[in-house]
Parts: sequence; structure tokens; C-alpha cells
Amino acid sequence: MFVRLNLILEKMIPFLTPASVIVGILISDYIKDYTFLVPWLFAFMTFEGSLNMNVKGLADVVRNPFPIAILLLFLHIVMPLWALSVGHIIFSGDVLTITGLVLAMVIPTAITAFIWSAMKRGNTALTLAMIVIDSLLSPFVVPLSLAVFVGKSVEMDVTGMMTGLFFMIVLPSIAGIAINEWTKGKAEKEWKPKLAPFSKLGISLVVMLNSSQVAPYFKQPDGKLLMIIITAFFISATGYLFAFLIARFLKYDRETVIAFTYTGGMRNISSGAVIAVSYFPPAVILPVVVGMLFQQVLASLYGTFLEKVYQRNLPESKSMSV
Repeated sequence: MFVRLNLILEKMIPFLTPASVIVGILISDYIKDYTFLVPWLFAFMTFEGSLNMNVKGLADVVRNPFPIAILLLFLHIVMPLWALSVGHIIFSGDVLTITGLVLAMVIPTAITAFIWSAMKRGNTALTLAMIVIDSLLSPFVVPLSLAVFVGKSVEMDVTGMMTGLFFMIVLPSIAGIAINEWTKGKAEKEWKPKLAPFSKLGISLVVMLNSSQVAPYFKQPDGKLLMIIITAFFISATGYLFAFLIARFLKYDRETVIAFTYTGGMRNISSGAVIAVSYFPPAVILPVVVGMLFQQVLASLYGTFLEKVYQRNLPESKSMSV
């Protein structure tokens, strides 16, 4: 029953996330006081996502660190710089909106990237390793990146942000890996199938609760909101495309290209929204929450794109051993 429910929810993810944003805005008056639950829900989702990870799989990928290094540079330098540049061009002088666009790009890669990579037959070992490593580094990388790109303009509680990321991502990730190792893989086979559907529902709840915080902006739409939506969509869409092109340029095999596309294109927007809600003014939250509207839809569209690319029998690239 749990497996069937999880499969149904996986297929619904592209539509469940934007629907949750809409519901969260519509019922914001009733749920906005419950955002304190978000870090706990997120910690549970991270724990569940880590139950299929093990030390050996991570070690195998780490032996060839170049792809990980490329992805880390792409996620935390290239894309934030791209978001900063686009933000300054379109929202010149609007520090808070620009900060939101940059925040949406400096947060770690999404746990759901593994789901899409697995569904499209990508390199799941690389995807899992990247999720874990990026998550473990996030308490240091995210505040540092924000300090470098926008720190002079916006006050940040760096210590609080690092603490929040540690308890939301790092600690649950370590716990999930440790339990899977301790049970010799039984946790992945027995626990994960039962917890997975609740994790998918957790994504929906987190999106709803975070969306309730920006409901006033959506209830009184204006031209600026439309520009934020268009800009956030453009930055997110180009993130997938740039990651794909980099992997193709490096002549990686099909599985690795798919892993690059999803790992480089997707972001843990739920954690970004939690950071925005906790440590920034509401105007910073808006570009981050807007990203929830179409990240999963873009993942589905790029899945179709990848299928068409490789159905054309384009030359296979050199295999990357991971």
C-alpha cells in the first residue's frame, strides 16, 4: 500500500508543488501561525531521503571528485553570479528582491533531484553523493555565499542560519546514513518504503506553510510580482540548461549528463524558504517561494527534453567511473 501510494505521489509531484503554493496562499489566514513546524518537517524529509545512502556508495563517488567539484562550483558560484547579474539588470536597486533571487540559487541541491535522476535512469550514485556532500557543506557554504554576494546590503544572522541548516539537513542526513549502515541496508528496504509517501506529503505541507507567509503579495498582484515570476522562471530554466551543457561539454555519458542536469538545475527550495522566513524580510521570501511554482514542472519538461536528445542516438560520451 505504501509503495503504491508513493508511486502515485511521485507522479503527482510536478503538479502537487504548485498546487500546494496556491492552497497555502488561499488558506494563509488559517495556517500562517504553524510555520514553526517547517524545520521539523524538513528534518524528517531529509532523514527519509538519506535512508538509501551508505558510506560505500559515497566513497566510490568521492574517489573521482572532479564531477562533484564542478557541480559545487556551478551551484554556489556560477548560478548565484548569474542570478545576481540578472537581478541587477531587471530589479536595479531592489536589494531585497535581488537577495531572494540569489538565495534561491545558493541553497543546496534538492533531495527530489534523486527521484528525477532515478526515474530518468541517471547516475544515481553521483546524485546521492552530491546531495549528501552539498547538504553537509550547506551550513558553511550558504552563509558564506550570501555574505559574498549580498552580505554588504542585507543584515544576516549567520550563526542562526548555520545552526538551522545543521539541524534541518546535516544531522538528519548523518542519522539516515548511520541507521542504514547499522541495519546493514534493512532501513532502506523496510523503513524507506513506509516513510517515503509521508515525505512526499511533507513537501506539500512545507510548501503550503511557507507560501502562507507571502500570501499578501499574491492576493494583491501587480507588475512587479509578474516580473519576479518571469525572472525566477528564467533563472531556474537556464540552471537546468547550463548544467546539461556543461556535462555535454565535458563529454560525460548519458547517465552522468542526466545526473548533472537535475543536480545542477534543482534546488532545495523548501530549505531556502525556511531560511528566508527565519532570517530575512518578507520581500526576500517572495522570489524563493515563486521558485516552488515551477521547479518540478521544469524537471518534468527537461526529462522529456533529455529523452528526446538521447532518442536521436547522439554520440555517446566517455563513461565516468563512479
